[in-house]
Parts: sequence; structure tokens; C-alpha cells
Amino acid sequence: MKSFTDLFIKRPVLAMVVSFVILIAGLQAMKTINVRQYPRSDIAAITVTTVYVGADAELVRGFITTPLERAIAAADGIDYIQSQSQQGVSTITARLKLNYDANKALSDISSKVDAIRRDLPPEAEIPVIAIQAADSQFASAYLSFTSNILQPNEVTDYLVRLVQPRLTAVGGVQKADILGGRTFAMRIWMKPERMAALNISPADVRNALTRNNYLAAVGSTKGSLLQVNLTANTDLHTADQFKQLVVRQDKGTLVRLGDIADVVLGAEDYNTEVRFSGQKAVFMGIWVLPNANSVDVIKRVRVELDQIKKELPTGMTAEMAYDATAYINDAIHEVVKTLIDTLLIVMVVIFLFLGSFRSVIVPVVAIPISLIGALFLMQLFGFTLNLLTLLAIVLSVGLVVDDAIVVVENVERHMREGLSRINAALVGARELIGPIIAMTITLAAVYTPIALQGGLTGALFREFALTLAGAVFISGIVALVLSPMMSANLLRAEHVDTGFSGWVNRTFDRFRNWYGEHLDRTLRARPAVYVVWGGISLLAIFMFASIPKMATKELAPKEDQGVIFGIITAPANATIDDTIRYADAAGKVFKEIPDTRFTFQITFPSSGFGGMVLKPWGTRKTPTKNYLPVVQEKLGAIPGIQMFPIMPEALPGSDNFPVSFVITSTASQERILELARRCRPTCFNLVTSIPRSTNRRPRSFSTTTKFRRWVLICSRSAPTCPPASAAILLIVSTWKA
Repeated sequence: MKSFTDLFIKRPVLAMVVSFVILIAGLQAMKTINVRQYPRSDIAAITVTTVYVGADAELVRGFITTPLERAIAAADGIDYIQSQSQQGVSTITARLKLNYDANKALSDISSKVDAIRRDLPPEAEIPVIAIQAADSQFASAYLSFTSNILQPNEVTDYLVRLVQPRLTAVGGVQKADILGGRTFAMRIWMKPERMAALNISPADVRNALTRNNYLAAVGSTKGSLLQVNLTANTDLHTADQFKQLVVRQDKGTLVRLGDIADVVLGAEDYNTEVRFSGQKAVFMGIWVLPNANSVDVIKRVRVELDQIKKELPTGMTAEMAYDATAYINDAIHEVVKTLIDTLLIVMVVIFLFLGSFRSVIVPVVAIPISLIGALFLMQLFGFTLNLLTLLAIVLSVGLVVDDAIVVVENVERHMREGLSRINAALVGARELIGPIIAMTITLAAVYTPIALQGGLTGALFREFALTLAGAVFISGIVALVLSPMMSANLLRAEHVDTGFSGWVNRTFDRFRNWYGEHLDRTLRARPAVYVVWGGISLLAIFMFASIPKMATKELAPKEDQGVIFGIITAPANATIDDTIRYADAAGKVFKEIPDTRFTFQITFPSSGFGGMVLKPWGTRKTPTKNYLPVVQEKLGAIPGIQMFPIMPEALPGSDNFPVSFVITSTASQERILELARRCRPTCFNLVTSIPRSTNRRPRSFSTTTKFRRWVLICSRSAPTCPPASAAILLIVSTWKA
């Protein structure tokens, strides 16, 4: 009975054309597919930031944060809302549900905010609404610009005018943000004693500036023969012009701004300090478009940065402070190296079991065609080339080769029975159509359910599962189209029972006979088989129940990305000068680590962010996780601030802490703060029982164990809290728990 496989065996060119089509489709996908560290997950948050200059935290909370929270809560797709009211600014973060359309949520929240815009104080600025994706909390690269001659505001001005436009114009760059920059501004430092003596209030100064410093569009004038565009110098430019500004005129007496204030050309904001390896700097964050290849984009940014370095002013330097794609490149390189090693091992194993180089060629050719064809399916499904999809490709090497091996073995069997190469290939392929299709569907069905999972796990591993299933599907096509044709043209009957191939076949025949004899004996002793099967089953149940209790459970292990971040928390009433003093001490701690390449630091009055970048993996022997407890111990000894060192999460979408506790109450903020301070020492000391000796490994607690101990201690501490607080402990656990 004829089948469609006969056509490809009798028409080898057609089989080659089908294979080349798969190769060409996969190769073009290889050049255009997006490269990321991990699959893109639709976990987003909408931030609403409102500035209310001069208002304290209580005023901001009552008139800005609370009305906006009530309006935003009515929008669809929100998981939970966080808000923070500070001096002069309100920040509301609405965390969206998994896979909810962020653009739809943005539109819905924008309409809710616009509906109550009139209820907000008229002095408050218009709320700024933005989308923040979970996998884009940090920029793809950070550039550092330092100078031992220019002031920070001069460096910022140079970046805004010359550097930022060039980097933004690089293909694939979404934006280039300036961090820690100081924009030029005229600073008017008022003298309270002089103003009191002359009976002048700050409002009078503000009104005078508003009346006398503005831009006027006066239009144009037109005569019968000439038209002239009119301009008017109604704004002030220099410090001397501002000093001559008349604040009040009374009975011929003029009070000028210079009489009651010091006027200097300074910066718009002094509440941000940026350091790069201890030196003052200005950072620039490079954000890549969601659909762009981050690796290629940062390569182009590096090329442009090299050109910018040649044109920098004297005394100004630029460095790539942090490059997130370096870890992606190294990780992909390691995966590709593993893939090559896997291919070599598979080739050797196939040769040892088939015994002929001609027989090895058929499955070896099927491997790259199947893997490259899987890239085309990845592009078709909208997937990206990331660590999980590369892992799927590596794992699929052992699966895609099975079908081709089965075809070769079956064709060789028929050749040993006396059929010619063509007839053996025709008969062997016809016999294997059903088994190959069934095997392909079965293997694909094993991994496809992973893609059907819900939650963050399904979102992350969907590409992994479907890539693996797609590679198996392509291998089934290759096994039915190309492998029979190659077997009919490469295999030789005289090599089947001679040489190394003959020795392999005779060895397997002897093994088959030995196995058959022992299988017959085993089947005659079925009670013993049932006892062994029952014992193994009970042991499997015991291990399934006991191992999770003894081992640390986590979705993914920490990856050594060669960086440690530190989150700075300072008192709410701290100044930038006071916080910098302690933040510099934290920077020295990072520098003391032997493998530190450079450090970075962004400091605000009551918060900050910093870290250290270690040397490349090939030049150091100590992993990053070994330095983490050392840094944590030294940072804990710094007074004035709290700095928590963390390593980047292995998978996107997770929080920095496995379990978070939210204390809610109708009592005052002071009472809630008292409760938090009372619970914190006991809980912290218990769950962070880490030996301080650097030559010992930290004691490891599973997330579940920590979670249970927190609940136990807080439940014991809650009754001892003041009755008026009526505190309720709400447990918010991330997906890692």
C-alpha cells in the first residue's frame, strides 16, 4: 500500500526542497527574533504621581491621595493599590492583575482621575500617569558621566543639549533618562530678617516674579509694503537682572530683589546626589523598546557612546556603568556552548549504537533542521529568544533525534532481511507513519499542558513548553520527509553485517536474547514483581511528601548576575547632606569587596539606591551569593540609615522579599508605627539567624518556614499592642511563597 512518504523517497529533490524551506524560514527568524533575558510577562502597574508644592504629608494624603485612591479603586483589572504621601508629592501605584491589558487599564484610570480633577486643590499640579512593566523596573543600561572641572548642572546641560538627543535617536531606544541631573535654575535665597524689616512676605516676592518674568508672544505688524514679526524682552536671564527686579514701590522708595535675597545661578533641585565609584556623577538610563532586540540596541548604544567620548569636553569622562545585556550575552553563550556539547555527545552515542558513519549522518542532519525550524515557530507565535526557550532547544536535542533513529533502524532491519535500499526505505517509512505521528503527538502533549497553566508560572513557561513541543513537531516532519530519503541513498547493505556496524548488530542481538530470557523468568515470578513495584511506589510517595519539608522551595534559584543592589532607607526628616554622609560609608563597604569592579549610588534625603558590580565571571572565583552576607553584616553596622543588600531576582515579576506584612488600622499613624516597631526586632532576629563568620555558609530557611514563624510571632505580639490600635495583620505573599 502506497503512502505519501513514497513521493519523497522517489523524488529526493522534493524532500530537499521541503528541508531547505524549513531551514530558510528558521534562519530568517534567527536574524529577526527578539532577544531577552526571560519571556515577556504581562505584569504591569499604573503609577499616578501628583505634585502639591509646599503641602505637608498630612495635607497631601487628605486632599490628594485619598480622593485619587477612591477614584482609581473603581477601575477594572486592579489587583491592589499602594500609596505614599510625602512632603509635596503623592504617589499611587495600582498593581494590575496578571495578563490584564495595561493600555486598557491606563485609559480607565485616566478617565477616573480626570473625573475628579476639579476636586483637587487648584495649586496642585496635573497628575502624571504612567505604565511600569514588571520586567522593566530597571533600564537596560546605565551610563555614567563625571567631570573634575565642570559642575553637575553644567554636565547636565551638556547631556540635555548634545548627548541625550543622540542616544534617543539610536534605533530601538525608547528613552534616555537623566538621573541625578541638576538643571540650571535661578536660585533666590530669601533673607528673613531683611524681609521682616521691610514688611515683605514670600508671596510678594512670588507675585513680583510672576508679573515681571514671563514670555510674551506679541505677534506681528503689517503695513502696506512690509510685515514685521514683533518680539519683546519680558523675561530675565542673568542674576544681575533678577537682583534689579522691583519687589515693591512705596512713595518713591524702591525695594529690589537684591535687597532682600541672594540671587545665584544654581540648580533646580539639590535633593539628589549621584556617585560613581565615589566620584560625583550624572547617570543616564537607556530604556529599550518592548519589541526591540535589547542586545543589538545596547551594542549600537556602545558604538554611539564611543563616538560621544571623543567629543566630550576636557575633564569630562563617560563610562558604561551597568549593562544588563552583559549577563544575557554570557548566559546565551553558555547555553550555546552546552548545546554544542550536547550535539557532540548525541553524535557519539548514536555512532556507538548504530555502528556506521553513514547511519549517523541521517539523525545528525535531522537535529539542526528541527532546531532551526523551531525558531521559525517561535517567531510565528511571537516568542522571544530567551534563556527559557534556549533551555527548551537544548532539551529538545534528545527528543528530535528519536524519530530519525527509528527510521534508520527500521530501514536497516529490512536491508538485513534482503530488501534493496529503495525498497527497504519505502517499506520502512510506510510502517513508521503511524508510530512517528503518535510519538510526535505524545511528546508534544506531554509539554503542552505547561503552557496552559495559569498565573505567573504559566506566563513564564508558556514559551518554554511550546518551543519544546514545536521542535518535536518539526522533527516528526523531518523524520517522514527527509530521513527516509537519506536512508535510501546513504545506507549500504554490505555494511550492515560487516565491520564495526556488524559487531554492534551482533552485540545487540546477544543482548536481546539475554533480555528475552530474563524477561520470561521475571514474568513467571509475578508476585515478586508486584512486591517490588509496591515498595517503589510507597518510597516515591514518602519522598514526595518529605523532600519539600526538608529542602528549600523556590520557583527558580538565584542567578549570579555579578551585581548586588542596596536599598537605602533614611529618617523622614533627614537632609540630603546627612544621608550622603552615611551613604558614602555604604559605598566604602562595597569597595572593600575584593572582586568589586565599580560602585554606583543615587541618594535622596530619605531614601536611595546603590550597589556594586563585580568583575566578570571568568576573572573571579567567588560567587556573588557568598559576598551577600558579608555585605549585609557590614551595612548593618552603619548608623543613620538602613540599607538592605539584595541580588536581582532570577525570574521577572517577583518582589524583592518573599513575604510582606501590611498593618492596617483605624488608629493614628503613630500607633501603627509603634506596633510595627514592637513586632520587628523579634521577627527579624528569628528569621535571619545567619552565622556571622565569613568562612561558614549562611543558614538557609525556606520561605514557608519563614512565613509560618512570622505569623506565629506576630500573632503573639498583636495582643500586647495598645487596644486602641485594633491592628489587623494582612499577609501579602508573593508568588515565590
